[in-house]
Amino acid sequence: MKKIALLLAAVAVALVAIAWPREDYVASTSPAAWASTPENIARGAYLARAGDCVACHTARGAPQYAGGRALDTPFGRLYGPNLTPDKETGIGLWSADDFWNALHNGKARDGRLLYPAFPYTNYTKVSRPDSDALYAYFRSLAPQHQPNKAHELDFPYDQQAMLAGWRLLYFKPATFTPQPARGLEWNRGAYLVEGLGHCSACHSTRNRLGASGETLSGGLIPTIGWYAPSLTASGEAGMKDWDKEHIVALLQTGISPRGSATGPMAEVVARSLQHLTQADLGAMATYLKSLPSNVTPAQDKGEPASEQLLAEGRRLYGSYCVDCHGLEGKGKAPAYPPLAGNRAVTLTPAVNAIRIVLNGGFPPGTAGNPRPYGMPPFSHELNDAQVAAVLTYIRASWGNAAPPVGTPDVNRYRSVPLD
Repeated sequence: MKKIALLLAAVAVALVAIAWPREDYVASTSPAAWASTPENIARGAYLARAGDCVACHTARGAPQYAGGRALDTPFGRLYGPNLTPDKETGIGLWSADDFWNALHNGKARDGRLLYPAFPYTNYTKVSRPDSDALYAYFRSLAPQHQPNKAHELDFPYDQQAMLAGWRLLYFKPATFTPQPARGLEWNRGAYLVEGLGHCSACHSTRNRLGASGETLSGGLIPTIGWYAPSLTASGEAGMKDWDKEHIVALLQTGISPRGSATGPMAEVVARSLQHLTQADLGAMATYLKSLPSNVTPAQDKGEPASEQLLAEGRRLYGSYCVDCHGLEGKGKAPAYPPLAGNRAVTLTPAVNAIRIVLNGGFPPGTAGNPRPYGMPPFSHELNDAQVAAVLTYIRASWGNAAPPVGTPDVNRYRSVPLD
């Protein structure tokens, strides 16, 4: 046993020795790149919105970017750190190189390895000039003296050696490499989607160690109880056959003739995407349209729904849904979306549809859609079996052909917090 323990210790030391130095360095063009000029600050503010930095670094009711936002993961709870220039609790003592090192190499100023809940696996592609502009912006904020909360991680995930091993397997610093044949607009869209926008952080499946395949092929976000659909599968959220202007409308306003943003994506649109320029939104649309279109894998429909269950679902639909969505599920544009042929309804797993029925569904309030129509919550009116029945009916009607929803599926998400 002693030999085994020594062997394991030696392996751990080897992992640390190999993975810890894994970094590269790109020098700033000059101190002027991160100087506190109006131009640098404005550019950095724009980039911070493009990266939706506020989402993880601002606790509800607290000053922006002062940290403290909790993020629950399968490995424990992490807290977003303070990004204001307070010298004791924020980044007031950080240099532009320190900031770049965190963004590009996933390392803190003191050399600690950062947890990939901070998506440096995507941010590593952010350019040094953009990093410097972000640094200039965060340094321009009013300092907020708010101590960072210690992460609450389970053993062995709280060990830096474990994180070093993870990095050895799943992380290597990178830079965005343009593809000249694709053109400037496509490359700008790829840079935003793959890097600062970190879309794959949600829209890709993660393995048991939390590593993302970065394929945009969709994945369940267990920490918040939503499914981020595939951006390549035609049966989920693939956009290859969308008109470019419809993609831009969805990203900018949260609604379009082809669908609307709800749940976590509504927050992304409200806090981040609606503030981007038309040029950048158009570039993202061009890139998203170019993604390979994959056929949605055939779904395991399991046992078909019983006639009794479908009849109960039809009855409930007539009582609660028909006035807005119509007898044939065609909806009433622009207020009430159709349910027939609606990819959000037929997604499997059905977690998003379950949560919308329980908690309501609301597109974001944006400059382009300041008074969005929404769906009220029914968790106080329908029990788990009733929600399962009405969703099963909707998913099997008007040409929809998705698997039934079980009562345990509904119960699993009834108690999941909205945030």
